[in-house]
Amino acid sequence: MINPAVPLNELKRLESLRELDIIDSLPEEAYDSITKLASYICKTPIAVVNMIDSERNWFKSKFGTDLTGSTRQESFCGHTILDPELLLEVPDTTQDERFKDNPFVTSDTSIKYYAGISLLDNNGLPMGTLCVYDSKEHHLNQDQKIALKALGKQVEMLFESRRKNKILEDLKLELNENNRVLTEFASTVSHDLKMPLANMILTADILKVKYASKLDTQGLEYIDYLKQSGLTLSDYISGLLDHYSSSRTYSGTNEEFFLNDLLEDIIDLLQIAENCEINIPDNNLKLYGNSAALGQIFMNLISNSLKYNNNEKIFIDIDCTENREFFNFSIKDNGIGIPLEKQNKIFELFATAADADRRGRKGHGIGLSTVKKLIETLGGNIKLTSDRDQGALFEFTIKRPKIVD
Repeated sequence: MINPAVPLNELKRLESLRELDIIDSLPEEAYDSITKLASYICKTPIAVVNMIDSERNWFKSKFGTDLTGSTRQESFCGHTILDPELLLEVPDTTQDERFKDNPFVTSDTSIKYYAGISLLDNNGLPMGTLCVYDSKEHHLNQDQKIALKALGKQVEMLFESRRKNKILEDLKLELNENNRVLTEFASTVSHDLKMPLANMILTADILKVKYASKLDTQGLEYIDYLKQSGLTLSDYISGLLDHYSSSRTYSGTNEEFFLNDLLEDIIDLLQIAENCEINIPDNNLKLYGNSAALGQIFMNLISNSLKYNNNEKIFIDIDCTENREFFNFSIKDNGIGIPLEKQNKIFELFATAADADRRGRKGHGIGLSTVKKLIETLGGNIKLTSDRDQGALFEFTIKRPKIVD
């Protein structure tokens, strides 16, 4: 028996194999289908997808054998990867110097025939082989050889798909970790800044009450400006914290509730002025879902409809329909609208697409990005139809969750 030599590119080959992360993975039907087909086409009782690491052969998929692999020194496939572009066929292993003393050849259930092709990565490095075995002398015809090579290409495509999926999984883990860090950072900043801001706002009120008679008009305006700046920064911090914690806070909490009850509670909280008319749906739908998340969505959208509206009479129309898969919501107002050229960025974090609100203040660009994030967390999407001075129509969907008994 001749032990297989080590390829010149062994270190790079093993590095690529480690990146593939396939050794000792669970069986997969996609690979098992290929070994079954290889056995059928080549008319051999055994077919294997074999991975070759530094010390052993490991069968990712096998057909017709209970073995799970072998040492690399005793392997047939260790010889195949030495010339990865060629199909290695050994019609009679007992007559081949490399294999005639091999334990798999000399045993009672001997392997007398072998044919294998290398399975390559994108750089042409062999990860393993697709091979077939027989207990008697055998020969593949030209069509069978072509078919075996074609099946090998299918295995290589599975390898590439596995690599891409692993990259995506690693990116997802990294993104989740970054989001966790950002959420903790936002929470820490919020906690550390909220109290000083509250003190600053309270101090401004005290100064105005205690020293109002000693300050001129401009001094009082400065105090009002100081307080308003503190309130604006406090809202900004709260919005940032809501954005980074929204999907985690509102995940997986479903219950039955009536939409109009939810809307009426929000309207009460917002303390709607007399010049505002909000029309809620005639059909008070009973919904099953996340009422807290839906409440925050409507709170943001209704607040925007109120703030960005300079009409003497404000109208807000809310509607809801349902189908087998989704709840469909809409909220339309007669406000200042959003110019077409700014709508493609309206849902991005920190994007401020609208003009200043009715009090002359410009938004911080967090609310709508939080709305979009929540809606996507709930399996839906949102779109905007608007133009300057023509109001805004937001339409969004939420996927109906399955009711768990």
